[in-house]
Amino acid sequence: MLAIDAAAYRSPWRRTHPAVKGALCGGLLVCALSLPVWPGAALTTVAALGLAFGPARVNPRTFARVAAPALVFILTGAATLLVSVGGESAPVAWDPHGWHRALEISGRASAALWCQLLFAFTTPLAELLPRLSRIGVPSALVEVVALIYRMVFVTLDTAHRIGTGQAGRLGYASRRAWIRSVGSLGGTLFLRSYDRAQRMQRGLECRGYTGELTVLLEEIPLRWRALSAAAAVPLTVAAATLCYGVLL
Repeated sequence: MLAIDAAAYRSPWRRTHPAVKGALCGGLLVCALSLPVWPGAALTTVAALGLAFGPARVNPRTFARVAAPALVFILTGAATLLVSVGGESAPVAWDPHGWHRALEISGRASAALWCQLLFAFTTPLAELLPRLSRIGVPSALVEVVALIYRMVFVTLDTAHRIGTGQAGRLGYASRRAWIRSVGSLGGTLFLRSYDRAQRMQRGLECRGYTGELTVLLEEIPLRWRALSAAAAVPLTVAAATLCYGVLL
C-alpha cells in the first residue's frame, strides 16, 4: 500500500463524509487559484497545513515526502520565468519582472498542492470512487479509474518481487547488469500486467459483468453542521483576503 493510502485509512477524518472534506479542500483550492497571491495563497497555505498537522494528524515526514516531487516540479517551472528567451541583446537574458510572475505561480501552485494533499491524506480513494456515480459522474469513467487504481498496487507488488529476485542474483551489481536487469524488469512487468488484465476481463465476463461493478459501500451520515463548519474555513479565508484588499 502506498504511504498516502495508508495515511488516509489511518486518518481520524476517515469517518467524515467525503462531501464535508470536499467542501473544505475544494473551497480552499478555489481560494488558492482565484484570490490574490498575497494574502490569499498565504492564508490558504496556513489553513491547509494547520488542518493537516492539527485535527487531521497527518505525519509531517510522510506529508513532506509525498509533496517533495510536486514542489520540485513547481520550483523548476517557476525558475524558467526568471529569464527571457529571444531578446535583442542576448538569446537568454535575465527578466527583471520575472521574479514577480515566478512568485505568483509558485505561491498559487504550492497552496493548491496543500489543499489537494489534505484531501488525499484524509480520504481513501476506494471510499470516494463509488460515491462519484451518485453525483452524476459517468459509471464507466468511475469503473475505469477504480480498476486502474487497483491494478497499480498489483503492478507495484509484482515489480517489487521481480526486483528483489534480480537483486538476489546480483542483477544490479554493475552498470551493465543494472541496465540489463531494468530492461528485463520492464518487459516482464508489461507481459504479466497484460496477461493479468486479460484474465481479469475473462473473470468479469464469467461473473455476468454488464458494464457496472456493484460494491458494498459503508454509509457515512452527512451532518450539516460539519458541512457548514467545513465551508466556513474557505469563506473566512476569502473574507480576510478581501478585507485586506479593501483596507489597503
